[in-house]
Formats: sequence, structure tokens, C-alpha cells
Amino acid sequence: MERDPEIERLMRKKMEEMMKSQQQRGMSNESKLIELNEQNFDDVINGSKPVIVDFWAAWCGPCQFMLPIFDRLAKKYGDRMVFARLNVDENNAIAARYDVYAIPTFILFKDGKIIDRAIGAVGEIGLEKMIKKYIV
Repeated sequence: MERDPEIERLMRKKMEEMMKSQQQRGMSNESKLIELNEQNFDDVINGSKPVIVDFWAAWCGPCQFMLPIFDRLAKKYGDRMVFARLNVDENNAIAARYDVYAIPTFILFKDGKIIDRAIGAVGEIGLEKMIKKYIV
């Protein structure tokens, strides 16, 4: 069954509007997100607080949808947990090291070890539920 091009266009437009709205609501004030790379990754995940890492890419629609949610949660829980992001296109060796084959992937580390993982656009409720299990 072929999809109607007009419906496809409307769906794309609606998704763009939703993502823009999410970004405007969630990206105000100062961000508490740490941008990770091959130089700082190990130091950050081995810190004293639990660390949640958002594995993402610029071309990934669901990643862009989750960014304002991740940012809001960082503002809410950033005093008890570190929130960091890793661009998988720029740091593919790290993504491969942690078996990240789908994005967005959220991995929670404690003392450098993986303690939890969520794959996909799990939404604010799903991500917050995972975070709450590990904050003190």
C-alpha cells in the first residue's frame, strides 16, 4: 500500500512543529548538559555521582525530540546526577564499546559501570522513571 505524499508532508510538518515546541519549552535557562568526547568520556563516567549519557546524532529525529526532555531532567536532577551527551557520529569508537547500535540510547553509569539502559524515544515519563531509581 502506497502512502499518500500529502499525508507524509503533513506528518513531517507536524513532527517539526512538535520538536520546535519541545525545544522552546525545554531549552530555556542554563543547560546542565556535558558534551562528551573521546578525551573526557572515561573521566566523566568514573565520577562520584551516577551519570546518564544520551547517545545521539544530529540527523536523528527521535534524538532531537528527546533533547529538550533530557535537558529538563538535567535541570531537575542535575544536583544528584550528571547528565551528558555523546554524538555517536563523532565518537563512534565509544558507541561501539558500549554496544550502541540504535539511537537515542540512554546509558546510566555508576563508578564507570553500566547499571541501566533505555533505547529509543522513551519520553519524559520513561526516562524520569529510570533516573529516579538511582538518585540519592
